[in-house]
Amino acid sequence: MLLVTGSAGHLGEALVRTLREAGHAVRGIDRLSSPTTDLVGTIVDRDFVDRAVAGCDQIVHAATLHKPHVATHSRQDFIDTNITGTLNLLEAAVRANVGAFVFTSTTSTFGRALEPPPGEPAAWLTEDVRPVPKNIYGVTKVAAEDLCELAHRNQQLPCLVLRTSRFFPEPDDDPDARAAYADANLKTNEFLYRRLDVEDCVSAHLLALEHAARIGFARYIITATTPFHREDAAALRRDAPAVVERRVAANWREIYDRLGWRMAPAISRVYDNTRARTELGWQPRHDFASVVARAARGDIRSELARRIGIKGYHASRW
Repeated sequence: MLLVTGSAGHLGEALVRTLREAGHAVRGIDRLSSPTTDLVGTIVDRDFVDRAVAGCDQIVHAATLHKPHVATHSRQDFIDTNITGTLNLLEAAVRANVGAFVFTSTTSTFGRALEPPPGEPAAWLTEDVRPVPKNIYGVTKVAAEDLCELAHRNQQLPCLVLRTSRFFPEPDDDPDARAAYADANLKTNEFLYRRLDVEDCVSAHLLALEHAARIGFARYIITATTPFHREDAAALRRDAPAVVERRVAANWREIYDRLGWRMAPAISRVYDNTRARTELGWQPRHDFASVVARAARGDIRSELARRIGIKGYHASRW
């Protein structure tokens, strides 16, 4: 039995759907009732967590308070859910002798490391970059990652941390970005450097479950494969469209012109997924070129992303 926390959320639903369609036994838990949720409750409740973990041999922990919740939830709420809830799950996993624990983290943990000073090259983000959290969301996710590492080191729990980039379909939380670009335009641009399709997010988690016992503990950046090279970092801050022209063979410019879209004039950070591809054998299917091709047909989302749709962050459309 495989346990998925946060089963009513985007990733949780995608995982439960995919696993069940492949014939796997899955137990979904969430605070919200949904077709992919079997047990309703909170991971802050140790007794509920013990009941949820009973009989499970693998866990994907995707439940979390997200960055947009910073505006609506207290710092204590973040500590309770993201830290205490993760600790409850890890301790229950150890007691149950679970064979693989995969924790869904976020590239937001990098925080201020994502903001190079004016005139400096774009930040090139690998797993070797030290996180510098800039809000309670980032702080609690880093702390939860450290709890995962501790559980592996002290109790030998096989535990992999996946730092996922953006895969949510909701409009951007930055009002300036929403005003400057059409939503699909903004998201397509982000596939160059900081976005992920939920279908690829699911495949990364399944591979992490498969390889956790062999690897033991590791952190991985999970994002669409960038067409950029590290040596492009300086040019990306000065003239991103010129770098895209040089690195992307697809006819993106023609499609952008037809849709009335714009390329970002500058890019300040790039997430590099090389380690995940190398060590997990992960092969993400969705990148900037494939998303542009879908945009030409009217919808940038994968089939799985379309099936899940928009959920919002506060029990309503965002």
